[in-house]
Amino acid sequence: MLEERLLRDTYLEVNLDSLEYNIKEIQKLIGPDIEISAVVKSNAYGFGAVGLASTLVDSGIKYLAVANLLEAVELKDQNSNYPVFIMGHTPDSMLKTVVNKNITSTVFSFYQAKILSDLSKNKNKTTSIHIKYDTGFNRLGFKHSVESMHEIEKIFKLENIYVEGVFSHLALASYEDDLEQLNKFKELIKFLDKKNLGPKYYHMCDSISGIDYKNFRLDMIRPGAAVYGLKSFKNDDLKLKNIGALKSKISSIKDITKGEGVSYDYTWKADKATTIATIPFGYGDGYPRNMFEKGKVTIDGVRCPIIGVLCMDQCIVDVGEIANPHVGQEVIIWSDGSNNTLSVQELSELAETNKNEIVARTTRRVPRVYIKNNKIHNILNYLID
Repeated sequence: MLEERLLRDTYLEVNLDSLEYNIKEIQKLIGPDIEISAVVKSNAYGFGAVGLASTLVDSGIKYLAVANLLEAVELKDQNSNYPVFIMGHTPDSMLKTVVNKNITSTVFSFYQAKILSDLSKNKNKTTSIHIKYDTGFNRLGFKHSVESMHEIEKIFKLENIYVEGVFSHLALASYEDDLEQLNKFKELIKFLDKKNLGPKYYHMCDSISGIDYKNFRLDMIRPGAAVYGLKSFKNDDLKLKNIGALKSKISSIKDITKGEGVSYDYTWKADKATTIATIPFGYGDGYPRNMFEKGKVTIDGVRCPIIGVLCMDQCIVDVGEIANPHVGQEVIIWSDGSNNTLSVQELSELAETNKNEIVARTTRRVPRVYIKNNKIHNILNYLID
């Protein structure tokens, strides 16, 4: 039974068919000559990198892109053949693991590229890297300059290193600013082309730019939010599906009278007699604590307000408008907005943050239930698996 496998009533339901649909629609938009590197950092934005990896790979993506070595190793330990690309910095002392596990790494110094070269040579193997070039985001990467271009040229000539890609990242401040970044990147492309050193992939687009900026796509795009059906792009022709829904069940029902307080500090007191329900989820599951008295959950198609201070493990909602509320009744915390549920977009606006944070902050004590062909395909329960 589902309950026996989950060991709690709160779980994140993830639809693998919707995930596959999104990849196909993105690929259809960008065309067959441009690769997709699906961003699965921060546990695939909370949806579960390990749980989604096989579906993404089977859908034809080029890379599973992560932020750091720990995320890369989690995937490689699951399946050594997964194509994993670290987009962030890997400390020098940890590069041995990159070589041993055949992980594609980001490099933005000749010094680090030389370490990888020597480690690879000692192992009699070749390590793939992508060089990061800073065109204005001012985070990681070779700073845009002629000197940097010559340093990058030297990396191409190192032994046992395959420079598969060169990439940058857009600030998305405005189209004009983004175009200026693209033009800086093209200066590097022109320089490398003259040296006959062009890599297989040039890339700089995330979800927004990869979908909205056709002329920025180059050889590969790196969508994250769009893969999960979270829309920030403007292109209305691309219709994607939200892949997840956070669900729970009522654990307790109480009738309260006018004037009674609820939760810490009695910040909420009943202005009339009503019925309240306790739901076993809270900020310890990643739900924003600032949602008390403005958040809502959906029960039987009715939005019920969260009342009182949100607790770490539980919250309380007013179910006075529900006909026959009962223990064990399904609660939709957030979903795609259908059937009067709160969408991730609406929740993010109420919490005064963005959609990515809402889903990514879902903690690992929340089991993930993967649905395929309208059946449970897999359950990922981090605390016992």
